[in-house]
Amino acid sequence: MKAYGWAVWIIFAWIFISIIGQFLPVDINQVHLPVILNGPDWSNWFGYDDLGRPVFGRLLAGSLTSCIVSFTVVGISVVIGTTLGTLSAYQGGMTDLVIVRLIDIFLAFPGILLAIALAGILGPGIDNVVIALSVVGWVGFARLARAQTLSLKHREHVVAAQALGTKKRKIIFQHLIPLISAPLLIEATFGIASVIIAEAGLSFLGLGVQAPDASWGSMIRDGARYMLVAPHLVIVPGLALMIVVLSINLLGDRLRDIMDVKTNNNGAHN
Repeated sequence: MKAYGWAVWIIFAWIFISIIGQFLPVDINQVHLPVILNGPDWSNWFGYDDLGRPVFGRLLAGSLTSCIVSFTVVGISVVIGTTLGTLSAYQGGMTDLVIVRLIDIFLAFPGILLAIALAGILGPGIDNVVIALSVVGWVGFARLARAQTLSLKHREHVVAAQALGTKKRKIIFQHLIPLISAPLLIEATFGIASVIIAEAGLSFLGLGVQAPDASWGSMIRDGARYMLVAPHLVIVPGLALMIVVLSINLLGDRLRDIMDVKTNNNGAHN
């Protein structure tokens, strides 16, 4: 099986485990003092943390956190960014100028630093993480949607719809956005991977999910203090984070190859 085939299965497993894992009879906050910092064994393959809690259960809870945050943030970013970018390119004039300047302002700041600043202002918590990452995340989709719309707004079917007196809103949502959905889907795929990393980073800094809730980032932060005596506290969530993000990026690369018309045409001629 090719690499992207494994990537698809891993992503499906990640989503499935995130949902089903919450119904398993595992108490992620139950403390077992005799097994504090115990490593993996046959009864618990991922060992226990510094409070004697099962790493497996907290790994499942962290998986759900990353899943919820990533899909929520990307969904909000896609809606806002696509709407603003398409409207900017199609409307032109002062509307385009204002939106482009707004995009430039957001691009003047490194995205993760802006997210850290917003999360620090809003305070810790999963809701505030979603807000902070959504404020940062829409910019890339707006730029892409605007660029694609500029190349499509003079197509014959769009001009014909204008000549027939079709409303601008209908032209945007029925004639333009469906044509730019492919590159937006690819961008969204990479966006999910970026948000997973960003959420883990914010939680690692103490600005994301708060105890007793679990996040892969907070698990790595808590386990770093015991790296020499209990390396599994960092290795397990670190590997999970790496495998999921790598799989999503591989899927994004595969989607980009499939939807690249020029590449497919060249391959057909070879």
